Amino acid sequence: MPKSFRYLPLALALFCLPTVAQQSLISDYLDSERERFATLANTLWETAELGYLEQRSSRLLQEELAAAGFAVESGVAGIPTAFVASYGSGEPVIGMLAEFDALPGISQTAAPYREPHPELDSGHACGHHLFGAGSVAAALAVRQWMAAEGVEGTLRLYGTPAEEGGSGKVYMVRAGLFDDADAVLVWHPADRNAANAASTLANKSAKFRFHGVSSHAAVAPERGRSALDGVEAMNFMANLMREHMPDSARLHYVITSGGSAPNVVPDFAEVFYYLRHPDAGELEGLWARLEDAAEGAARGTGTRLEYEVIHGNHSVLPNATLSRLMHDKLQQVGGVQYDDGDLAWARQLATSLQTSGADLAAAAARIEPFTEEQGMGSTDVGDVSWTVPTSEMRAATWVPGTAPHTWQAIAAGGTAIGEKGMQVAARTLALTAAELFRDRDLLRAAREEFEQRRGEDFEYRPLLGDREPPLDYRR
Repeated sequence: MPKSFRYLPLALALFCLPTVAQQSLISDYLDSERERFATLANTLWETAELGYLEQRSSRLLQEELAAAGFAVESGVAGIPTAFVASYGSGEPVIGMLAEFDALPGISQTAAPYREPHPELDSGHACGHHLFGAGSVAAALAVRQWMAAEGVEGTLRLYGTPAEEGGSGKVYMVRAGLFDDADAVLVWHPADRNAANAASTLANKSAKFRFHGVSSHAAVAPERGRSALDGVEAMNFMANLMREHMPDSARLHYVITSGGSAPNVVPDFAEVFYYLRHPDAGELEGLWARLEDAAEGAARGTGTRLEYEVIHGNHSVLPNATLSRLMHDKLQQVGGVQYDDGDLAWARQLATSLQTSGADLAAAAARIEPFTEEQGMGSTDVGDVSWTVPTSEMRAATWVPGTAPHTWQAIAAGGTAIGEKGMQVAARTLALTAAELFRDRDLLRAAREEFEQRRGEDFEYRPLLGDREPPLDYRR
């Protein structure tokens, strides 16, 4: 008997055959359409539309899905750029998420050195162009497999705008769009390949607006009441508050309006705050203290305060059952493989990072070991994860050592490095979804873990309250 022969019990051998077939069908489809999805991602990268303003980006993704036979419902949850695309019918219902919003105030060409894009004030510094195009690629690959194999069930692609501070998914959760889903699969661009059962920080934000009385700052300062004083007083108290917050909390702000001229006492000023904590209940307590600081600042400076909650996200509820499955599929797919051109480009960019001496090719190809971990970022995927069992993976679309929300992330996202990472993600998501359509026991186990982690007395309550989507928050 040849040494390469490995005996498999008949039942196990039969079980493996569909897995091999689905992997071949999915991989062949993604290979054949690779240029198409790379072009789609690059178009989104060049467009770089901000949250709730992603008209062209959303339309492009919807057109791809509709052309492949998906039924597309646009403008869901009161958001013009949100959509739900469905293929098939009945159970199970497996969902995927697609983001496509860019970030303001940072732009970059695809060069490995700092070079702001001459025609853009925004950029995909979190790689959501790859996120959107890669999820659509995965959904279309699974649709091909379902049609070829006669697989029953419903595949959904949720087009989710304004993740960056707009909480688009929260409004979609609140509208009940995930209520009948059995599982949701997500990916995100990163500088590594991993599929962990990871959590995030719950997050809430608001714009605090102070109204004062304008006056000549030299001739009649006593007649003025500075709105900027209100902002600065609030910021001073908030910074004192940092000492008395848990170590796991995070607090940050920017002054978005502070007046126009030094010799005019400003009658309006605004500061935009984010506050984060792993536990939503603890976050709400900290938030109440921040509101007290704002109100105290207004009273002390003789100004009037109003504030608008902009967004609020729950932490991600991990699901190890789904994440282990996704980790296994990621290992099957493998990490990102650099060619000589990729490596030369990556090494030049790495001179701007702290990892310039690292083995970049090995790091991009590596699959991180499976862990359960607490992340320090925030995402509106959190609200989805408290509604339906959810799992998220990361793919190395950026040069190892790159942080999100940087010019280096935008640059790599416009190159073959970003596209190769997107392909890793699309294959992993598609294979994971196909396995869930085949294996109802996995779905039941994921649901049981979900119910246990969530707790019997859990009642979902959006942290942003009953406000309508802030469609103008990026204008």
